[in-house]
Amino acid sequence: MENTDTITALATPSGESAIALIRVTGPLCETIAREAFSLAKSPAPRRACHGGFRDVAGELLDDVVYILFRGPKSYTGEDVLEISCHGNPLIATRLLEDLLARGCRQSEPGEFTRRAFLNGRMDLTQAEAVMELIQARSDRAIRVANNQLRGNFGRQLDQLKMRLLATVATIEAYIDFPDEDLPPEQKKAEIEAIRSVLGFCSRIIDSGKYAAFLRDGVKTLILGEPNAGKSSLLNCLLGFERAIVSDEPGTTRDFIRERVMLDGHCLQLMDTAGLREATSGIEREGIRKTVELTEEADLFLLVIDGTLPCPELPEEVSKHINAQNCIVVQNKSDLGEMRPLPAPLSDLTQVSLSALSGTGLEDLKAAAVAMIDAHLAQDQDDLILVNARHSTALKELADCLESAIRNFEAGEPAEFVASELRGAVEAIGRVLGRIDTEDMLDVLFSSFCIGK
Repeated sequence: MENTDTITALATPSGESAIALIRVTGPLCETIAREAFSLAKSPAPRRACHGGFRDVAGELLDDVVYILFRGPKSYTGEDVLEISCHGNPLIATRLLEDLLARGCRQSEPGEFTRRAFLNGRMDLTQAEAVMELIQARSDRAIRVANNQLRGNFGRQLDQLKMRLLATVATIEAYIDFPDEDLPPEQKKAEIEAIRSVLGFCSRIIDSGKYAAFLRDGVKTLILGEPNAGKSSLLNCLLGFERAIVSDEPGTTRDFIRERVMLDGHCLQLMDTAGLREATSGIEREGIRKTVELTEEADLFLLVIDGTLPCPELPEEVSKHINAQNCIVVQNKSDLGEMRPLPAPLSDLTQVSLSALSGTGLEDLKAAAVAMIDAHLAQDQDDLILVNARHSTALKELADCLESAIRNFEAGEPAEFVASELRGAVEAIGRVLGRIDTEDMLDVLFSSFCIGK
């Protein structure tokens, strides 16, 4: 796709810095490079050059480093000019103003990546991975986003599409001969081929919950009675005093949300109001919010005062807790021997801790990492950052495949089976962006950074 206009944007965050990067893409890049740097001929592509950037009036604006990338071997597939100037916001602004005066226009959010997609430099899953990479909150999220950016997901979907098209071709070969039917062994082979694609599709859909761990952080809910040490544990995990700690029960009325990194995992910690019979309207609302948060939590840290009898949890909380998602933190180990836990809490992972001194904190971190890794049992590199758009198309894909299998097994005409399989192929095309509408692209790329 050819774009007739040239766009520009600041690709680094605004504010003072050592270097600021300005990107330009479009047909004017080569002309701008020659005129702004007073060159007799175009600069060699993909070579860093040093020069003085002069505005249209001939005034020297800054000494910069610039690189010209010739299309189609560039990020956008068009000519691209990248200018690294000093990171004074005033300098960057003046350079941008001069580029606009030379015929460029300010890019829209995500327009560089949108052009890369429209020019065939990446499929839509790769374009989305750009934003996933920028917003990644952990080392593992970065690794998964990088794999997706390199096209792993797109290649897998392309392979599925080719397998489905081969099955469609086999089935359609019999449509013109209504008196003939697929031999039983051929029919069985085609059904198994469809089941194989369906199984892979189902695994991708299921990976959506794991992708949420990487994208948003593991939602970790700190639960317990008042004065059990929940806020002290939060402060201990963060390494600074984020929550108020007091001997007065019910100090935490609303929940506090903070993030912390544990062995490459991002944990979204939520300190909540103590679970007890509320004594005020505000505290009652805080406890209601705590119960509400249990429905969305991935990991529970149940904090109890290990020197006291174990409290009984409300049924609406306990029903969300199990051995795969909860660690019982027996706090105040510095005050004496911990009491044994009653069933069913005795079946959960247990850690003794002194939030006051930090004793046992490393054991708790190790237990949390082990529990998260158990959720991410599959190879991290196989995880796919499934978003809402992917999920909708993949569920449609799965529905089409299931319907095709039912029609096949029920002996329905080959046309019915082929129609469902063609619907599955179209759903794959929607994930890759091969048949998407302009309106959908407007929504998707509007969430990108300007300059990306």
